[in-house]
Amino acid sequence: MKKNEIHTGAVCGLGTDGEGIIKSEGTTAFVPFCLEGEQVAFKVLKADKNIAYGKLQTVLTPSYSRVNAPCTVFERCGGCDLQHMNYPAQLAFKRQTVQGSLKKIGGIDFAVGECVPCAGEYRYRNKLAMPIGVDENGQTILGFYGRRSHRIVPADDCLIQSEWVKNVVSAVKNYSKVKHIAGYNEATHSGILRRIVVREIKGKFIFALVVTKLVDVGYLVSELEKSFKDFTFLLNVNTSQCNAIFSKEWHICRGEGFFTAEENGIKYKAGANTFVQVNDDVRSKLYSRVLDEADESSVALDLYSGGGLLTAMLAKKCGLAYGIEIVEEATRCADDLKRENGLQNKMINICGAVENELERVFAQTDGAKRIIVCDPPRKGMERSVVQAIARCGADKIILISCNPATLARDLGLLTGTLAEADGKLIKAEHPSSGVYEVQSVTPFDMFPQTKHIETLVVLSKKI
Repeated sequence: MKKNEIHTGAVCGLGTDGEGIIKSEGTTAFVPFCLEGEQVAFKVLKADKNIAYGKLQTVLTPSYSRVNAPCTVFERCGGCDLQHMNYPAQLAFKRQTVQGSLKKIGGIDFAVGECVPCAGEYRYRNKLAMPIGVDENGQTILGFYGRRSHRIVPADDCLIQSEWVKNVVSAVKNYSKVKHIAGYNEATHSGILRRIVVREIKGKFIFALVVTKLVDVGYLVSELEKSFKDFTFLLNVNTSQCNAIFSKEWHICRGEGFFTAEENGIKYKAGANTFVQVNDDVRSKLYSRVLDEADESSVALDLYSGGGLLTAMLAKKCGLAYGIEIVEEATRCADDLKRENGLQNKMINICGAVENELERVFAQTDGAKRIIVCDPPRKGMERSVVQAIARCGADKIILISCNPATLARDLGLLTGTLAEADGKLIKAEHPSSGVYEVQSVTPFDMFPQTKHIETLVVLSKKI
């Protein structure tokens, strides 16, 4: 295959990003927005030896799973990957992605459970983070980044966001136009308005406008008041040229800057930068499953515990829970959470590296049944953390992961299907040598219409 050639072929499978896999003329081509079993025509965008990347031209024979994508910017916007696939097929694809990653990367052949669906295929997100920029004519635009780029695709709505996104976009556009305040140009580092971030917490809203310098936001606040009643408004001044959304400079322009919310009986404070899962329905299902697995007679250890919300839930269920978190600010928030919920004798927050603190906590709780709950970042656990968990001998491990690839790697090390040799991971010669065995693997569809998937894994210690 050569660049710009048009080829036809049958889609024999889907990649982990949801792209179609087509094998022809000794070359494997990856073409987005195809479905398994379809006959398609595609244009070659890039070819290197026996690998090619293409753009879908025509679906010659459509799959029964194909639907018309309802979003007008689908395929251009980088947010959604699967709107052309019906929802049952999306759930099956995500289950297969987890199962395939476990086997291919981790050497784990385990029957993955059915993917837990979201109550709504669209309008499920409680958080918006929309970049603001300028078009080629210098006009302010709001939208979302295109695939693998920082080019803003203009959008007045987003179908995976709540309905209120339309009112937010309209208010910011009016503000920019009336007050003559331009969007930010990443190429020239000019302009003022960089991003609008919104979080909804049970009918309450937190707005954060990111700007390059202090501006009067009175008009914008009044525009938002036409559609929103219970909200707080913050201004974040970010002059950096990096991709970080927020800087450390905050100004409260309306309200207190945060809201108090409640999850599974735990009250907590949430601000613009507080981590809360973006899907209320699936978050509730996921946390409920975690708590179902946490025995009341156990001591729980919550690793990468952040602001302590899950630690507090575990403390309430088990009677004693430790949260280990390396970020000092997050640990302070967890201590506030402990006091606000009267968990002083049930919740212990530790600021430090997981691998350094885990064994010390186990020494303090010797004789008790212990459960580890671990929700690491997308890159997965550090190798030193995996080794510390394997050494500690917890009775049960509950892993939460948003990345099937790193989940498979970490599980392989814990179950013994992977081994380390000369700093590299290899398939183990004696897989039975692992300390733990997998009891269940359950995907949760936290992000419908996208390739992303949250997975809950329960492991038990081998006898």
